[in-house]
Amino acid sequence: MEGTEKPVSALGIEKDLNDWLSVTKSRNGTWWHSAFHNVSAMVGAGILGLPYALSELGWGPGVTLMVLSWVVTLYTMWQMIEMHEMVPGKRLDRYHELGQAAFGEKLGLWIVVPLQMMVQAATDIAFMITGGKCLKKFHDTVCPNCKDIKTTYFIMVYASVQFVLSHLPSFNSIIAVSIAASVMSLSYSAIAWMTCIHKGVIPDVDYSPRSTTTAGMVFSFFSAVGDVSFAFAGHNVILEIQASIPSTPGKPSKKPMWKGAFFSYIVVFLCYFPVAIFGYWAFGNKVEDNVLLSLEKPRWLVAAANMFVVIHVVGSYQVFAIPFFDMVESFLVKKIHFRPTKSLRFITRNLYVAFTMFIGMTFPFFGAIIGFFGGFFFAPTSFFLPCIIWLVVYKPRRFSLSWFTNWFCIIFGVILMTLGPVGGLRQIIVQAKQYKFYS
Repeated sequence: MEGTEKPVSALGIEKDLNDWLSVTKSRNGTWWHSAFHNVSAMVGAGILGLPYALSELGWGPGVTLMVLSWVVTLYTMWQMIEMHEMVPGKRLDRYHELGQAAFGEKLGLWIVVPLQMMVQAATDIAFMITGGKCLKKFHDTVCPNCKDIKTTYFIMVYASVQFVLSHLPSFNSIIAVSIAASVMSLSYSAIAWMTCIHKGVIPDVDYSPRSTTTAGMVFSFFSAVGDVSFAFAGHNVILEIQASIPSTPGKPSKKPMWKGAFFSYIVVFLCYFPVAIFGYWAFGNKVEDNVLLSLEKPRWLVAAANMFVVIHVVGSYQVFAIPFFDMVESFLVKKIHFRPTKSLRFITRNLYVAFTMFIGMTFPFFGAIIGFFGGFFFAPTSFFLPCIIWLVVYKPRRFSLSWFTNWFCIIFGVILMTLGPVGGLRQIIVQAKQYKFYS
């Protein structure tokens, strides 16, 4: 294999760079680190919109779609964890490295990087808006007679926290943030569905479709499919989280990673399904796109739930931001030949937080765009791209169980990718007259 090995100096430079980059800087994570990071990534802005999605889908299709999404994405997550070290002597620390191992150096980058970066940026913008809106709801609930303050200013308050936290260097350095976020997700989810049960069914509850026209029902259904896709979008940071766990031939990283990932999916189930089912059960087709907005009393409990959401999305933002920082900083150092310095990190990270804050303030109706992004960008990376890579790499025997399972996931994911953007785009157009920039 003469000529294929890297010079010692190149290996040394690559090691130094890996010691500086966010994803590979620290490898002392454990299974419970994995669990908390995954909960922070999975349970986020999407959960509070699930009762609304269920109201557009109906009981049967809605619950079926959620169960299928839970099972399919758990399976594709297991695949990604298994493929982390499928190349002997190498760890595929980033999603695009997995793509490169399957499709080649250039094609793998072009397939994965645009999708992954769009998912991470779009999710952080959604967290930015969710954090700002929930801060406003907390303020308005605690002080109903106070002067009205624009959501824009609350988004700026939320962003100020991210300007500080974004300078934490690695996944393992944000473990305390992830733990707080995970505890908060369980707390506000429990408050949401328990309060719905306590409140009971509203008078004249209606479980018929929200739209009265056939076209409206069809497109609302499509949009809800995108909303569900968005709720199961944690795969974009799976390999990067696994990269923070130590690995040896005797104790590969996939064992603690899978333990943590499976635990996180139990938490996801306990959060998602009660919120979706009891939220829709209580309010029917009158439920708000954020179920907490439908709950007005008891006031102190609603205020607490909104503050819990704020704390949670603070942590979730960082889980999605760290791989984004890693990709951008790696590109700037390797391709543009910037020096890996604190100044570079300070500038790039502040610019990213400022960008997500600006988009969040300008388009505070970004929640309506989730259906579009959920299908177009989130479905491929979470639902079927891991299956395609699995088929390319392992080549399971045709018509075997593995072959059928992967093709089912691919077809299911492609359907989500097709339907979600159609419904989301139509919803954006219909609601465009109500949009207010910098509101």
